[in-house]
Amino acid sequence: SLNSVRNRSIITDHCLPSQTMASPGVVRHQASLVISTFLFLAHSSVVSEAFTAPLPNTIRIRTSHTQNNAKADSSSSEDAISDFCQGTNEFWKNLVIEPVRNYVEIQPAESTVTATSDALTKLTAPPERPGIPRPVWLTILGSVPTGLIWYGYYKFSVEEELYQYEMQETGKVSGAGGYGTLFPFVYAILIGFPMTLLHIPGGELLIEAAGAWILLGQVNLYKRVNELCMEEEDIRAELGLTDPPLYEWWALLPPPLDVVVGLRQVHFLSEFWRVKRGYPSEKDVIADELFPFISMKDRFTLKQFFRRPKYWFWFTKEWDDFNNISFLQD
Repeated sequence: SLNSVRNRSIITDHCLPSQTMASPGVVRHQASLVISTFLFLAHSSVVSEAFTAPLPNTIRIRTSHTQNNAKADSSSSEDAISDFCQGTNEFWKNLVIEPVRNYVEIQPAESTVTATSDALTKLTAPPERPGIPRPVWLTILGSVPTGLIWYGYYKFSVEEELYQYEMQETGKVSGAGGYGTLFPFVYAILIGFPMTLLHIPGGELLIEAAGAWILLGQVNLYKRVNELCMEEEDIRAELGLTDPPLYEWWALLPPPLDVVVGLRQVHFLSEFWRVKRGYPSEKDVIADELFPFISMKDRFTLKQFFRRPKYWFWFTKEWDDFNNISFLQD
C-alpha cells in the first residue's frame, strides 16, 4: 500500500548514513596512502614474494609438487618485478636529453677509473660495470661542497651500476636503475613544488609520492647491497662479514639515524666493488677512524648503537658502555 511504501522510505532515510563530501585534506591523504602502498608493492621484491607465496588451507606435508609450484611462483614473481623495473628504467631514460644519456652511458670497468685514479676522475666518471668504488670520504667530498647535488649523481650511478650488473649476471633486475630510481623523484619535485606554491591541487600529492618512491628505493638498495656482500664466500671473507651488514628498515628512521645506515651502505657497496675489481684495500679516514660505526663488520641493533659509545666517534672509542641503563639492554 501507499502507506507501507511511505513508511519504508522513512525508515530507509533514517537508517542509512548520510553522504557527506570528504574534505580535500582527507582525499589527499587517502590518495597518498594508496600511491605509497602501490609503490611499495611494486618496488620491493621481498613484499612481492611474501604476498605471492602459496598459503596451504590445511596443515600438510609439503610434497615435491608443492615445492615445484612454490619455485614457479617465485620465479614468476621475480620475472614480473624485473619486467616492471626494466620498463620503468626505459620509460624515464627516454625522457632524458641525448647528450646527458651519452655522458652517463654505462662503460666497461676501468674505461675511466682505475685503482690509481684521482678523486676528481672518480667524482666525474660515468657509471662502469662492475661499479666504481666510491668510499665514504670521496662521497662526502663530492656531496658537501655541492649542497648534495653530486649525491644525486652518486645515487644515479650506483643504481645504474647495480642494474647493469644484475642484467649481466642473471638477465633479471630487482631495481629500476639510475633512470627509473632518480628521475621520477626529480620530475615529481620539479612539477609538484611549483604547484604547491601556486595552490594547484595535486602538488602536495606529487611531492609525497616522490618522497615515498625515493625512500622505498633506498630500502631496496640496502637489501641488494646485503645480498651482494653475502652472495659469494670469498667476498664475505675479504669483507670480514658473517652476516649482512645493513638493516634495510633503518632507511625509514628519522635523521640522523637514517644517515647511520646510509653511510654504512656507501662503505660496504664501495668495498664490494673494490673486491670485485681486485683493487687493494685503502684506508678511509672517515669510515675507519672518525666514525667507527661506518666500517664495523658486525651489524648492530639500535640498542647496541646507543649503549656503546665506542661505535660513535673517534673521541668516544675508550668510553665505557652504558650497561646501567635497563631499557638499552638486549
